[in-house]
Order: sequence, then structure tokens, then C-alpha cells
Amino acid sequence: MCNLNAKTGVWWNYFKFIHLGGPISSVHNFAMNSRSDPRPVGPTIENWAEPQRPAGEVLSGRHVVLEPLSAEKHAALLYPAYVGEDHVWDYLPYGPFSSAAQYHRWVRDSAAQVDPYFMAVKDRARDQWVGVASFLRIKPEAGSIEVGHINFSPALQRTPAATEAIFLMMQWAFEAGYRRFEWKCDALNRPSRRAAQRLGLSYEGVFRQATIVKGRNRDTAWFAAIDTEWPALKEAFEAWLSPSNFDGQGQQKERLGDLTRLVRVTSDPML
Repeated sequence: MCNLNAKTGVWWNYFKFIHLGGPISSVHNFAMNSRSDPRPVGPTIENWAEPQRPAGEVLSGRHVVLEPLSAEKHAALLYPAYVGEDHVWDYLPYGPFSSAAQYHRWVRDSAAQVDPYFMAVKDRARDQWVGVASFLRIKPEAGSIEVGHINFSPALQRTPAATEAIFLMMQWAFEAGYRRFEWKCDALNRPSRRAAQRLGLSYEGVFRQATIVKGRNRDTAWFAAIDTEWPALKEAFEAWLSPSNFDGQGQQKERLGDLTRLVRVTSDPML
């Protein structure tokens, strides 16, 4: 087992703050007080400054590097990771691509956008580009940012590198000053819902008939983490990603979902 103990350090302090008199009590008190106020409003945000949009950042970790997507640099190297794996496009509004040229055009067009802001993911151990993810619905004025268009090839899926990639994006967002980090997915995409919960994002419900994707109805499941949860989430990620959390065969000793469970304020009822 790793050394993260639920009764020590930031982890236990956060648990007490959230579950033993922090935000939950504050929300309760606010609800009680608002009953006597005919026009209740939210609390004032002190010292608020809009965060910057992502622009050219390179995010580096032990397992992965993320950098802005480029057709010239990444398309030809990414395409082989998806060949014969058409299922990875099932829940995305584009793909699969029948040729490297077709994929190159999609990367070119996607890389030209600022929202979504696409990034390519490189696995350091393999020295290969193995996935794509993006920041989207970027709203500095609200302090809200979403991670999405996640398309990790089978070589990247279910690895510490995949977890670290999302951790690095979450870390960038909160350290840049965003207050809210969102994850949305097709409500039928159970692996995505499971991943969001494992990563410590709280379930916020399902928007019915939210959109149409590839001619099919899509209900959208919403998850999010907020800035007050970030210190404990960061500690959980760092503990899980630590080499000491893996044995000689690369098997985890402590599950990330167990480490993030106390941070989440809600759980997905479908899991």
C-alpha cells in the first residue's frame, strides 16, 4: 500500500473540511438563511481575475508529454495508432478515417481552432504519439474549462500514462486560475463515465436529448471538479502516480478511485 493515509496530511484535512463542517455545512447554512431572504444571491468572489486561455503550453510528466496538436508534426505519427481500431471513434462526432490523408486533413482543421484547443499526447516509454485530447468550452470570464475530444489509442488506454495526461491538463487548468474543470460524455459511454469518476470528478446529472451525433440521439452525462477540491485531488494523483505505488510487474498497489472517493461530493448512480 502507498503511504497516503486518509487520516493524515492534506487528505484528512480536506475530508474534515468537506464532510465535517466545510462546504456542506456552508451550503446548509446558506440554504437556511436564504429562506428568510426573498432575493438570495451567491457569495462574492474575492480577488477574482480571469485566467488565460491555453496557448502553446507543453505539459510534461514522468510518463507523457502533451503539446499543441500540429498536422505537420503529429498526423502521420498518430494515424497508425488508430488503424484497425475503429471503435475508438464510436462516441466522437468525427471518424473513423479511412486513410492517412483523410486523418491529416482532420488534424489540420482541428489544430487551427482555439476552442477546442487540441493537444497531442506522447508516451515517453514508447517514444510514440498515441493520443489526442483537448480543452474546450473555455470560459475565462466564468473560470470554467472542459476536457474533451479525448481519443486515446488502445496503446495508451488503461495505463499510468493515460491517467497522467488528464492529471496534467487538470493541473494546468487549476493552476492557471480556473475554478471549474468539466468532463462531459455520451451517457451511454460507460467507460468514459467510469473514468471521470475514477479521476475524482463528481457526477452532476444527465442532460437529456442534449445533441445529435452521427444521426443518433445523445444524452450527455456531466461531471466536474472545482478549485477547492483540487489540493486533495492533486495529492491523490501524485500518490497514485508515484513509482512506489506499483510493484515490480507494474501492478498498482492502491487504486486511484479509492484515493479520490473522499473528494467527490457525488457518485454516478449508473456505476
